[in-house]
Amino acid sequence: MTSEKNMSLYGHIGELRKRIMWAILAFFVFLIAGFFLAKPVIVYLQSDPIAKNIQMNAFHLTDPLNVYMTFAFFIGLVLSAPVVLYQLWAFISPGLYENERKVTLMYIPIAFMLFLTGLAFSYFILFPFVVSFMGNVAVALSVEGEYGIQEYFSFLFNITLPFGLLFQFPVLIMFLTRLGIVTPDLLKSIRKVAYFGILVVAGLITPPELLSHLMVTFPLILLYEISIIISKAAYKKRMKAEVEALVKEREAQTEAIYHD
Repeated sequence: MTSEKNMSLYGHIGELRKRIMWAILAFFVFLIAGFFLAKPVIVYLQSDPIAKNIQMNAFHLTDPLNVYMTFAFFIGLVLSAPVVLYQLWAFISPGLYENERKVTLMYIPIAFMLFLTGLAFSYFILFPFVVSFMGNVAVALSVEGEYGIQEYFSFLFNITLPFGLLFQFPVLIMFLTRLGIVTPDLLKSIRKVAYFGILVVAGLITPPELLSHLMVTFPLILLYEISIIISKAAYKKRMKAEVEALVKEREAQTEAIYHD
């Protein structure tokens, strides 16, 4: 019995190692693609109306290279994300019911699209407002802005990346609900705490101005409420799957007794 358990443990470790290696390989392949895509992406962002009035400078010799490498890394990370998520799914899928495997596999494209949606929302809606607000403050204080290219793009990443991750929340809740870790009742019971957390997060990633704070807070609250609805649907499906599995198990036991 101990030998079987050890074999099972070694098997899981070997499977995990294999999935991690495939994920790393995928990242490096897409990282190479990122080296080719980084320049056109940077040029596009520099020519975008958001940045047209901002004169970017390199205050350090390595600033352009740092920006280029950051974009290459980020592009490789984003493009390899579906492969990494699939490897994660492939590792945990043996512990799921058959219908749960099919449903959870659909989470991968949904999660990827939500990440892109979060990036788009923050870049096209929130980021221009924040840049405009900062510019107005500089004008009001009679400050002549001179910005470094690394400073500008670091600020851009600090605004957009959190939203790409925060927009994953509904998928994460759906996944945790199907695993039985989260329930709709739990999400409802901690709603006030969650709202407070959202207010704190919104305050950390926005300038000290009410309108921009609300522009972040309301979408995040909406995401949380959508997550509760999604959790209800996922919870019902999970209960149904457990009942069906229990019925099949009893039928198999009855058939085995009958044959005996």
